[in-house]
Amino acid sequence: MGWFPSFGRFFFFWEQNHFQNGENKPLIPKGDVKNAEDATSVSYLGTLDSSESQTSSTLSSHEELARVSSRNIFTSRALSPSSWSDYIFKYLLVTSNLLFTVLGLVTLVVGLWGLINKESFAQEKISGIGTDPMLLFAFLGLVLALLNLMGCMGALRENMCLLRIFSAAVLLLVVAQVLVAVVLYSLQGQIAEYLRSGMLAAMVRYQDDLDLRFITDEIQMGLQCCGADTYRDWEINVYFNCSAPGVQACGVPPSCCIDPLENGTVWNTQCGVGAQQLDEFTAQSVIFLGGCLGSISRWIEQHSGVIVTVVIIVLVVQILTLFIITRLLQKIRWSRAQHDVYLQSLQ
Repeated sequence: MGWFPSFGRFFFFWEQNHFQNGENKPLIPKGDVKNAEDATSVSYLGTLDSSESQTSSTLSSHEELARVSSRNIFTSRALSPSSWSDYIFKYLLVTSNLLFTVLGLVTLVVGLWGLINKESFAQEKISGIGTDPMLLFAFLGLVLALLNLMGCMGALRENMCLLRIFSAAVLLLVVAQVLVAVVLYSLQGQIAEYLRSGMLAAMVRYQDDLDLRFITDEIQMGLQCCGADTYRDWEINVYFNCSAPGVQACGVPPSCCIDPLENGTVWNTQCGVGAQQLDEFTAQSVIFLGGCLGSISRWIEQHSGVIVTVVIIVLVVQILTLFIITRLLQKIRWSRAQHDVYLQSLQ
């Protein structure tokens, strides 16, 4: 065991020399420590850069997702069943507006025809044209045509201003029609008396008012009637009264005649002369004996079903038009809102 002292002295000597010569160095050299610190700082900066790039990539991915989602919204909206129903409603509105535009143009043509076809229209005073009922027909036809063209253009262009104006006009028209129907139903027992008094007033002013003359002639020729209740009602007119001087005394207008055209071409103004002096058996070969009020009542009774059906169809179409306009306005607002969201996602 004598080798342990020798080994102890050797170890003490080596340790003393080691500390005296400054050979107690760290495990990592100073240069290596500096390089390590630089590497750490570089790695930290790289971590920051990578985190910033990761954040920017995350933001860009979110923006891309927003864009894709907005595109998907538009695509799904374009392909959804509700969008197809919106398109169907839109073109139904356009079709109905076109049909009512044609109806307005027909009414305008009828009014213009009445203005032009009146006898002695060229000699009529300009001041009297303003109260012409045919001018009312022409004006209503023009307004109806323009209004429906406005609705058609508003639906095609998806113009909210035009659609709102058109819907307000349709709503007022529906309210007016309902009020007229209520008034007519409440006064149905007095309508015949109003028609009789109006017909007699027109007969009294037959020669003095060209408008009333034109309307009376069209009614009598269209319904093949004469007078209000009978052809003898024309005695109320001062020119057709049997005590009146002139060739028209005891006569009736040529529109009461069965064949008012001589040889089928020339208007025979003398065909009704002296017709009130004839008995009914003889007069029936020359003039119409029945009054126009009875003819109007029979015509309404014969076509009552058609009249009611047309009125109901018109009201239903107008109510459906209001519904379609409301739906179309909602669709336009929704599309504009989605478009704004899409534009914001692109910024």
